[in-house]
Amino acid sequence: MITRQEMQKAADFIRNHVKADDFNFSIGGAEELFTRFAQNGITQHIAGDKINVNLNVSFENKTGEASSNNLKEDALKHLIKTAESMAKLNQPDPEFVASEPAHDLPDVDNFSRKTADLKVEKIVDDILKCVKNAEGKNAKLSGISEKRIQNSFLTTKNGFEGFDQSTSFAHSMTMKREGVETKVSRSVKDHSKFNLDELIGQLNSQFGSLKNPVQIETGKIPVILRPAAVLNWLFYLIWTYDRRTADEGHTPFTDQIGKQFFGKDFTFRSRLDDPDLEASKFDNGGIPAENIDWIENGVIKNMSADRYYARQNNLKALRPYNIIVEGGETSEAEMMRIVKRGVIVNNFWYIRPVDRKTGEWTGLTRDGVLYFEDGKIQKSLTNFRWNEILHKATKRILALGPVVQQEYYAKIPTLLIDDFNFIDVTTF
Repeated sequence: MITRQEMQKAADFIRNHVKADDFNFSIGGAEELFTRFAQNGITQHIAGDKINVNLNVSFENKTGEASSNNLKEDALKHLIKTAESMAKLNQPDPEFVASEPAHDLPDVDNFSRKTADLKVEKIVDDILKCVKNAEGKNAKLSGISEKRIQNSFLTTKNGFEGFDQSTSFAHSMTMKREGVETKVSRSVKDHSKFNLDELIGQLNSQFGSLKNPVQIETGKIPVILRPAAVLNWLFYLIWTYDRRTADEGHTPFTDQIGKQFFGKDFTFRSRLDDPDLEASKFDNGGIPAENIDWIENGVIKNMSADRYYARQNNLKALRPYNIIVEGGETSEAEMMRIVKRGVIVNNFWYIRPVDRKTGEWTGLTRDGVLYFEDGKIQKSLTNFRWNEILHKATKRILALGPVVQQEYYAKIPTLLIDDFNFIDVTTF
C-alpha cells in the first residue's frame, strides 16, 4: 500500500509545479480484501491495493479538477495540465471558497493493528463456520467479508496538511431456505471487538422466528426497531439535516435551531473520543473534526454546513463523521411488556422521500417482521410499507434499549416507538 512518505513526495511535486492561484490535492490509498460467498461456498476472493488521486485548482474563482490512480511524475504532470486547462475554460464559480490554511488536527487513533494483521485464512475459517451453521439448518448462506486499511492525505496551497490512517472489518450474511430469508451484518474498527458467535446467534434467532409469515391489518401500531433498522432510518434524516436547505425552506428544520423539535428521548452526537468508532480527523476540504452535539434531548443544537455556506453565514463548517444515538436500559423483552401488542422490525430498505418539506418518508421492512402480544412473540409477518415523518416519530419513543455497535462508525440502540404508520403489506 502507498506510504505516507510517497504521498508527501507527490504533494511536494504538486506544490512545486502547480501554476494556479490555489489548489487542493488529495490522495486516498487502500489495501483491500473482499471474500464473497454464496450457495454455501466461497465464490470470489479479491485482494490488492488501490489509489485515488485528485487535484482541484483555481485561477481566481475559475476551478478545474482532475483525477488519476498514479503518482509517477509523468502522471502528476498530466494531472496538473488537465486540471489547469479545465479551470481556464470554465465559467467563474459563484460559490468558490479558497483552500484551507494549516489547522491543528485532533489526536485520533483510527488504526487497529488487530485488523491490519488479520489473515485471509482466519476470514475463510470464519466463513466456513457460518456455512456449517447454515448447513445444519438445511439452508443456503451468502454474504461478504471485507477488510480495509486506508491512508488519506490532503494538502492545500494555503498550508493545510493532514494524514489519517484507518482500518475496518465488515461481515454480512444472508441465510435462506425456501421462502424464509434474513440478513445480519456488522462492522468494526478493531477486529478483536468482532464477535462472530454473537452474529451467528442473531442470524439463527431471526431465521428461526420467520416460519410461515402471515399478513395482518395495516395501520398505526407500536413498533420495536432493532439497531440496523434505526441506522438505516437515520441515514435519511442526516441526508436532509443541512443548514442551507433548512434556511432556504426546503426541509422541516427551518428556524428550528435551539428549539425542541425532536422527542425529548432522542439524542444524536458525533464523538472523537469513543475508542470503538472511526472518527476522521478532517473532512475533504480540510476542516478539523470536533465533538458535535447534533440533537440533545430533542433540541436541535447544530446542523451540517459546507465550507461555502459556513463562511457566508459566519457558521462552523460541520458534518457527521460518526453516529452515536444515545440509548437506555430497556431490554426487548421489557419493551414487549410495555405495550399490549406490536411488531418487531429487523431492518428497512427502499426508503424514499414522500415530502422533503415536511420530512415524510416511505420504505419497506426487510429481513423479517415479528408480531408480539401480551409480552410474547406470536408469529412472523410478511413485510410492510410504511410512511412516517421521522422527527415526529421520535416524539413517540416509549423506551430505548442499550446502545450496540452496529457499524465501525455507528452506535445505535433499539427503539420502541408508538403508533408507527404501516400503510400497506407485501406478498413476500
